Amino acid sequence: MKVFITGASSGIGEAFARYYASLGATLGLVARRGELLEKIAAGLPVPVATYVVDVRDADALARAAEDFIERFGVPDIVIANAGVSRGTLTELKEDGPAFKAILEINVLGLLYTFQPFIHAMKARGSGSLVGVASIAGVRGLPGAGAYSASKAAAISYLESLRVEMKPLGIDVTTIAPGYIKTPMTDVNSYAMPFLMDADIAVAKMAWAIANKRRFVVVPWQMGWLARFMRFIPPFLWDWAMKNAPKKAHLKWDWL
Repeated sequence: MKVFITGASSGIGEAFARYYASLGATLGLVARRGELLEKIAAGLPVPVATYVVDVRDADALARAAEDFIERFGVPDIVIANAGVSRGTLTELKEDGPAFKAILEINVLGLLYTFQPFIHAMKARGSGSLVGVASIAGVRGLPGAGAYSASKAAAISYLESLRVEMKPLGIDVTTIAPGYIKTPMTDVNSYAMPFLMDADIAVAKMAWAIANKRRFVVVPWQMGWLARFMRFIPPFLWDWAMKNAPKKAHLKWDWL
């Protein structure tokens, strides 16, 4: 098995790397933080190729994909996991760069990750493309306009892609995590219902990928909550969210 993973230097991406390494897979790992990436790769008992790439750089991702295919062959699974989160407020002009970065990384990063592999998967007649979205894409959350918008766009994009890829023999799985214990959620100061360990969550996600599930929410309890959220009338949603906790409004180095 060959697996290519973005956002592999921490959190869900790192847990995916450990999980597939435990199955003996050959890995291609992508992240911006080279030192962390190399440390993770060094601890895995399988062949690993690392690529220090920002997923906003389509050309760099294409070169990484070309190198991986040349060295190991076409991957069986490509996981577009790289993503960022930060509180944003439309009223603040200085939040403009954060909006832009979040949308580019969380949405265009999916396109740039998948695109270089599609022709090779099509020629082979098989492959799995996996996009990590979020339950935050189901309804808009106050103080997280950019993040919610990016994940809603990711869900819709992946649905379109799934229909496009099916006749080519390529499966597409959308994963919408709830609260998973990672550095991204460690900054949240509010209660996170059904918080799940990343390794446990990834084992469930990997089962969904292996079984060619179209859309999966992890943990499952958040899946039922997502179904409920979809049908709440706007006036009730506004009332429920008016005092909801907001994402931390922090400065990150990816701007």
